[in-house]
Amino acid sequence: MTVIDAERVLDALEDLYPEARAELHFSNPYETLVATILSAQCTDKRVNQVTEQLFVRYPNVESMARASIEELEPQIKSCGLYHNKAKNIIAACQAIVADYHSVVPSDRKELMSLPGVGQKTAGVVLLAAFGEDQIPVDTHVFRVSNRIGLVHASTPIETERQLRAILPRERWSHGHHLIIWHGRRCCAARKPACDRCPLSDSLCEKNNVKD
Repeated sequence: MTVIDAERVLDALEDLYPEARAELHFSNPYETLVATILSAQCTDKRVNQVTEQLFVRYPNVESMARASIEELEPQIKSCGLYHNKAKNIIAACQAIVADYHSVVPSDRKELMSLPGVGQKTAGVVLLAAFGEDQIPVDTHVFRVSNRIGLVHASTPIETERQLRAILPRERWSHGHHLIIWHGRRCCAARKPACDRCPLSDSLCEKNNVKD
């Protein structure tokens, strides 16, 4: 796929989702980091329900660093994987307090040194909290990008590398949101709604997509 073709894909998705944006609720880098960790294998709607009260009880890095795993787990249980998430959130905040003077780092390498923070989470924090041009690859971006032929990759990291190569940098961040919205609202994993997809005829048939 050429750069021009890739831009046409984003143009079509912009027409379909003019309101596309981040759907997690956060107001600062700390909240962005915690919400993103909680969002693994969980819906943004559920995370937002949990963090509404969580950020009242733990309003900053220092307060979360002082929390115990035993008291945090019940508060985030409905997000799933709560044992690991509680451990990683507290450990990440403790590392931020100890190593970064309680300031969430804005460097990818430093972010990825924190417990529970991988390539995707670091990318989301850099995009959402620090305004960097990023195209983090979650399950929706991975599925949709490969399904419609934007990329041909077997891993999220390779998907991100190929997307960075095919999409203009100034469209990475919004393109990330557009692809996620399409994955959530149309291009589902098991039963994609191809009948109402503006990309299905031109792209998906070429890539042998099956419902």
